[in-house]
Amino acid sequence: MLVETSHPGNLGATARAMKVMGLSDLALVNPKCAIDDEARARASGAVDVLEAARVFDDLADALADTVLSAACTSRRRDLPHPAYTPRQAAPEMLKLAQAGPVAIVFGSETFGLSNEQLMQCRWLVNIPSNPDYASLNLGAAVQVLAYELRSTAEDAVLPLPDFELAPHAAQEALLVEMEKALVEVGFHDPAHPRRLMPRLRRFFAKAGLEKEEVAIWRGIVAAMKNPGTPWRN
Repeated sequence: MLVETSHPGNLGATARAMKVMGLSDLALVNPKCAIDDEARARASGAVDVLEAARVFDDLADALADTVLSAACTSRRRDLPHPAYTPRQAAPEMLKLAQAGPVAIVFGSETFGLSNEQLMQCRWLVNIPSNPDYASLNLGAAVQVLAYELRSTAEDAVLPLPDFELAPHAAQEALLVEMEKALVEVGFHDPAHPRRLMPRLRRFFAKAGLEKEEVAIWRGIVAAMKNPGTPWRN
């Protein structure tokens, strides 16, 4: 998933990196360039992946049906997300991909992903690199992630998940409702947030919520707002 890509050559390079490693589902979020002749030339034999790319206006829509979203970034930026190297992340990504769509999110060439965009993802993925020069070309970064996924798939027999994961949109809706409820009951003060919501986001990101667990938490939130009201799952 490429966010606000500005150079058509990087669209083509990404499509080629994906196809070489057996990946085909490319998503473009608010692209700043078109799929043109340069993009097709860089894609080489992967023009089919490029032409089939899905285009979204914003990241939230692109992530709506995913069961896991991992943001590729060179910086932690003091965020609460679980962070992994590509090699650490690949086995769990492949396992969860059997339950639903998994997105690896890459930011623009100039600015990467904003903090707001990073907060919409569950994990951070950091490619180990020279700390004095951590700048990596977008196509190269995609190739590293795609290679690790391919290598893991070739080397391991992954068990099917024995639960149904909640999609991204359902988890985001739960966090919105939870924040409103915590304000209503006086536990959360938006004027002095104390990083409460980022920490709750990290808690749920580490847990990996199932559909039934989201339903339970929504019931807990409803009970907080209306004490004494019976709730049934």
